[in-house]
Amino acid sequence: MTSLDVTTETEDSGPGGYAAARLRLLTEKARSGPPRRTELARLTDDWLAGLFQAAGPPPGTALVAVGGYGRGELSPRSDLDLLLLHDGSADASAVAALADRLWYPVWDLGLDLDHSVRTAAEARRTAGDDLKVQLGLLDARPVAGDTGLVAALRTAVLADWRNQAPRRLPELDALCRERAERSGELQYLLEPDLKEARGGLRDAQVLRAVAASWLADAPREGLDEARRVLLDARDALHLATGRATDRLALQEQDAVAAELGLLDADTLLRQVYEAARTVSYASDVTWREVNRVLAARSARPRLRGLLGGRGGRSGGAKPPVARTPLAEGVVEMAGEVVLALSARPERDPVLPLRAAAAAAQAGLPLSLHAVRRLAATAAPLPVPWPAEAREELVTLLGAGEPTVPVWEALEAEGLVTRLLPDWERVRCRPQRNPVHTWTVDRHLVETAVRAAALTRRVHRPDLLLVAALLHDIGKGWPGDHSVAGETIARDVAARIGFDRTDVAVVATVVRHHLLLVETATRRDLDDPATVQSVAAAVGTLGALELLHALTEADALATGPAAWSAWRASLVADLVKRVAGVLAGEEPPDPEAAAPSAEQERLAIEALRTGEPVLALHTEPVDSDDTGEPEPEPEPVGVELLVAVPERPGVLPAVAGVLALHRLTVRAADLRAVALPPELGDGPVLLLDWRVAAEYGSLPEAHRLRADLVRALDGSLDVPARLAERDAAYPRRRGVTAPPPRVTVAAAGSLLATVLEVRAQDAPGLLHRIGRALEGADVRVRSAHVSTLGANAVDTLYVTRLDGSLLGSEEAAGLAKTLEDALR
Repeated sequence: MTSLDVTTETEDSGPGGYAAARLRLLTEKARSGPPRRTELARLTDDWLAGLFQAAGPPPGTALVAVGGYGRGELSPRSDLDLLLLHDGSADASAVAALADRLWYPVWDLGLDLDHSVRTAAEARRTAGDDLKVQLGLLDARPVAGDTGLVAALRTAVLADWRNQAPRRLPELDALCRERAERSGELQYLLEPDLKEARGGLRDAQVLRAVAASWLADAPREGLDEARRVLLDARDALHLATGRATDRLALQEQDAVAAELGLLDADTLLRQVYEAARTVSYASDVTWREVNRVLAARSARPRLRGLLGGRGGRSGGAKPPVARTPLAEGVVEMAGEVVLALSARPERDPVLPLRAAAAAAQAGLPLSLHAVRRLAATAAPLPVPWPAEAREELVTLLGAGEPTVPVWEALEAEGLVTRLLPDWERVRCRPQRNPVHTWTVDRHLVETAVRAAALTRRVHRPDLLLVAALLHDIGKGWPGDHSVAGETIARDVAARIGFDRTDVAVVATVVRHHLLLVETATRRDLDDPATVQSVAAAVGTLGALELLHALTEADALATGPAAWSAWRASLVADLVKRVAGVLAGEEPPDPEAAAPSAEQERLAIEALRTGEPVLALHTEPVDSDDTGEPEPEPEPVGVELLVAVPERPGVLPAVAGVLALHRLTVRAADLRAVALPPELGDGPVLLLDWRVAAEYGSLPEAHRLRADLVRALDGSLDVPARLAERDAAYPRRRGVTAPPPRVTVAAAGSLLATVLEVRAQDAPGLLHRIGRALEGADVRVRSAHVSTLGANAVDTLYVTRLDGSLLGSEEAAGLAKTLEDALR
């Protein structure tokens, strides 16, 4: 049985009355969507009309449904928007008594009610002061009582709205922008608000209001279907949760998809995103037209003044609108890009791309009429594309931010999938990783936008832009999306006319688009095997250059958590090392590297005192390779050097103390150093950490050292302290995290056995890993931490105590032991 808060039955409803009929309707699987909403509104009308008549209403009164109820769009938990309208002739106490007889039964059934009691004059005054009230009254519909009174109010409200449109529509536009800023864009949100987010039900209502003003009209194609999809999703959400909510939370999506008979939550989100995209595009076009009309109206009085009063209604023909040529067959007119009068799309297959490129380069929108004409009449491009078509695509992608609205216009009319059939698979595809800001298709466009700013750093900007557009094209196919994407990118690059050499480069870059950032953040860059494996995969300096730029563009387009000065510095370091190998240089032997002067000083001090010694250094990021000076170097983190006489438990102790001080570990290198006899006796562990404060300022070095001493001597119970802090912050309800997984990286290094730990990010994770390894008779050579959103990937380079690599069975057993401990 569906959870619905409609359990009380009043005398008015009776056993077979409204409450029971409503519950039956909402639990009928055979009737859903528009028929159910219409029937629910009719059922509610009949019940309220019965209450109205039973109350003995005085003459000159009417019960009016407004807003969503007025439109007949009642969802299972929608509130009832009601206006008790009267002409002012009845006694105030009689009107108040009538209101009580109407409102209390609604409340008794547990239904939300938005109600008011007004005369027509009061309703118009309130609408004049409150835009939301005016929008609700545009959908006023009589439920019971004096229909003439309601009709007169509707006529007056519509007349007011049309007369005041030049003043009220800019106000409405500003409200829509504020709401979008507050609630985000529905078509990209993992937990969208179906009503308030941009492209949602509120915007669909606004488009109706703009059309009612007679000032402009929205594109009608697909709009009704989009509203139906959003309303159906809200109905299912209400039924699945039993609550009046419009937010499609992650934990509710499977139940909502099942309620709608859809395959899974991704199918649900994709449908919702498609609908929101239709509403958003219609909103963009409509508001552009509104602003154009209002600007033209405001210009007419000024023009008449300049003409000395001439040029009125009978003052001759209007002056022609200027048409500025932008490209062959493409002109700018009234702030939009339109087709030239001489354009013949049916004979010019490159015209859609030429028009789009011209619009993006000019920073202007493509007019709706132009896009629709191109979609309806443009000749198909031959395969492979001619060079001009490929160049226009690259020009479009290289325009930067203006590319996005132009691409959206092409996509709204189906031109993108006609040009690139493989695009359909990624269109509106959600990305479940919360690090991602966009759907797959918008992420690809956004990556091209980011790559456009990096084209001066590469020798082949055309290959960079196309690879950016295609790098995630394999998402939605089974298996590794990079592997699937390589095949698709190869086909697409050949389709758009690149030669075999360029096709191979694009395919390589797409195949390895994650290689640099994953290697730089999860592998030991001092290990020659790391650098040589990247060089073997990339193959050429040209491909490496493209990969470096694409890595940055991809991360910047993903979201703020995916790129940082620290990541940029690691990737740049890796690229420099790989470039050296590709140029024929031999990577340095890390085993031959002697400790630095400071490391040697700390080691001597640790041996002298028998206690840990540490030093903190803030590291600025290197200037970029554009040659432009950076006014304020951005810190990539803090280097923490720790020297301690070799003993068990050092790694978990240091990691635990750092976690207690809310320091995020990014990397850790551990090495045993034997000092010359004249400088000390016994091996010293040198730990080189890269850390960053979670928030606030860094702790003082003497406090870190004091806690580290206590952790090593056992007087500070690090696990207990971490558990106390964890218990003080209860976890919020949400999706259950998958269990941790530990794997052995095949052929990861010639110097150590490489373990990859994938787990839910949490304070003290590296501390727990270190404790689990303590009894395994292994030494941790280095650790590399990568965190994206809630997911952590910690890579550990381990050896036997004598420095040799673990055998395959030994490594697999260690991975299993570590995985069990983390569970």
